[in-house]
Amino acid sequence: MLAPAAAPARSLAPRLARAHLASDPVLGPVIRQVGPLKLRPLKREPYEALVRAIAHQQVHGRAAEAMLNRLIALFPGQDFPHPEGVLALPEDAIRGCGFSGAKQAAIRDIALKTVGGLVPTRRAAARLPDEELIQRLVALRGVGRWTVEMLLIFTLGRPDILPVDDFGVREGYRLAAGLDAQPKPRELAGIGLRWAPFRSAAAWYLWRAADLNKEGRFKAPAAI
Repeated sequence: MLAPAAAPARSLAPRLARAHLASDPVLGPVIRQVGPLKLRPLKREPYEALVRAIAHQQVHGRAAEAMLNRLIALFPGQDFPHPEGVLALPEDAIRGCGFSGAKQAAIRDIALKTVGGLVPTRRAAARLPDEELIQRLVALRGVGRWTVEMLLIFTLGRPDILPVDDFGVREGYRLAAGLDAQPKPRELAGIGLRWAPFRSAAAWYLWRAADLNKEGRFKAPAAI
């Protein structure tokens, strides 16, 4: 039987999230190993976060940052290029920064849809529900549900997002629950209902469990 959900959360509220999740039989031991919740969103505009996400798709982090730095260097005096500036670049300028043709097309589409208003500003996004933002942004070229979920957690600070398709989240749950196989996404979505309204914090702790295991420092749970 699912535990009753707490009242909807308006922010990540680290102490409330940790207190809510600590009594969970699977997450409780993970929380005791990991310690305080250190999930701190970066206050970027959704446009910038999406462009950065495209850059990081299927490449090493350092390579992605090098491409982004070359793109930023085309716009002296700007912390990050404005979408209008990206659209004004010659066709081969983005490719010249190291981006593939597919990534160039995706970045230009994000810039175009930002200018057109489909990609909201951070302030406008604050007024939109999670699922509405997901459905709105997955229409962008190269952007899937997982990418938008990362935006919701790490840029907009939404407290109740559980990215069930994420390998690290499912692996973290497998380890924390002492399972032989990862749960299927739909199964994990059902399990995660008991973590509402702090499912973003639950995901963070599951990622940390997977990280600890990679480092050989995860303590396997006793039988649940």
